[in-house]
Amino acid sequence: MAESPHGMEQNIKKVNVSQLRPGMYVHDLNCGWMDHPFLANRFQINDLDTIKRIAEMGVKELYIDTGKGADVGSAQTREEVIADLQQRLQRVGTEPSTAAPPKVSAREERVYAERVEREASRLVTNIMQDVRLGKQIEAERVNHVVDGMVSSIFRNPHALMSLGRIREMDKYTFEHSVSVGVLMISFAKELGLERSIIQEIGVGALLHDIGKIKTPDNILNKPGKLTDDEFAIMRQHVVYSREVLEQTQGVSPTALAVAAQHHERYDGSGYPLKLKGDEISRYGQMAAIVDVYDAISADRCYRKGEEPTIVLRRLLEWSKFHFNEALVHQFIRCVGIYPVGTLVRLESGRLAIVLEEGEKGPLLPQVRVVYDANKRQFITPRDIDLSNPTARSGDDRIVNCESAEKYGIKVPVFMDSH
Repeated sequence: MAESPHGMEQNIKKVNVSQLRPGMYVHDLNCGWMDHPFLANRFQINDLDTIKRIAEMGVKELYIDTGKGADVGSAQTREEVIADLQQRLQRVGTEPSTAAPPKVSAREERVYAERVEREASRLVTNIMQDVRLGKQIEAERVNHVVDGMVSSIFRNPHALMSLGRIREMDKYTFEHSVSVGVLMISFAKELGLERSIIQEIGVGALLHDIGKIKTPDNILNKPGKLTDDEFAIMRQHVVYSREVLEQTQGVSPTALAVAAQHHERYDGSGYPLKLKGDEISRYGQMAAIVDVYDAISADRCYRKGEEPTIVLRRLLEWSKFHFNEALVHQFIRCVGIYPVGTLVRLESGRLAIVLEEGEKGPLLPQVRVVYDANKRQFITPRDIDLSNPTARSGDDRIVNCESAEKYGIKVPVFMDSH
């Protein structure tokens, strides 16, 4: 008799690395924040050497499939883990933000934000070409563009952040740099840092991956798994970034910390220096969170990006070991549980795009209803403020996030249609 999907989910359990034994089947290494040398995320553990390699990677907890291998009786099922994380996410995300409210709506800011984003993308592309040719980075040009990004984010951070979700896979390195810049500036604003420091953080974030210019293209764009030797070469990009920025006049120690420490991890499992806890600067700790969030939510040549809400849930899970938990909480409040541009399912079965953060919290945003999932058809777009009961047609509320691709919904088209 075929097992139900629900039954199969019950087979997936979360265990500590210390509980692993030969005969278990790894379902998910639970390390989306790191590149790893295993050919697949799922495999049978046949010997103690495999367990040792997993532990040496820095993995602390992972998921096993008890339907394909040995069990750990006391372990939580993945369903239970996700339910707990979702509750935590909602609790953290609904805590009041200390940042000043937006000065204009995301819709009003979007036109200016699009211009800023294009300028930043062009700058990163030009800088990488210059560095490849051995030219110096002109810090003044970078500061000018970052100043425009900071100004936009101070008016309304959600306009630029929502643009970061529109990507072209073949331009990942450039677009990732811009997106990390936007997110780091927004994060720094959420933390109430001085504008001069925010500017420096933005410069470091925009240039954090500049060292990738020295990574061979066949490794940088390899669609499959990297070999151990290729990993070692790839990881050198952080060292190269630091070296390039150290030789650039006008780059502050704050900007340097962002670029040099974005792959360090709170438990010491990162690279290149395996720094631990507060050995990593606050700016490096912030960059580690932002870099992972953007990398996992973006489409790559070898995998589809995950929905932002799901990535935030993963960051919460990983903050037990790998990230500064307090900073992860603040980052969640910065981007919102359902960021602007996210497709959400309402209790009524309708699908809607988040347009603005709600005045009464992130669970009650302004949305644009565009699709009826029950009838599997598009409907006439209609804007609803979920914080206003009279406009909600009953007690409609957000149930979860959805994949726009699954329904053929082009979010940017609908966001620009009014």
